[in-house]
Amino acid sequence: MSAWRGSSSDLVDSRPLTTSEGALEMPKTAFLVLYILVLIAVVVGVDLLFFRNLFWERLMANVGIVLVFAAFYLRFLRKP
Repeated sequence: MSAWRGSSSDLVDSRPLTTSEGALEMPKTAFLVLYILVLIAVVVGVDLLFFRNLFWERLMANVGIVLVFAAFYLRFLRKP
């Protein structure tokens, strides 16, 4: 069993997060967290505004919202 003998700077990628055009690029995990937070905000907002006491209608609307977000992500935002 060999021990790792590198420095801590070997663990950090020091390259800037830029594209070929020079614009900053958001890391994939940060983008997904933001996307999921927006999804949650939309679901909660629709629940509170329109379907407060209607369980089945709220459930169907939530499933529909999640499917729309998933379709939008798969069609436009996923990188091959």
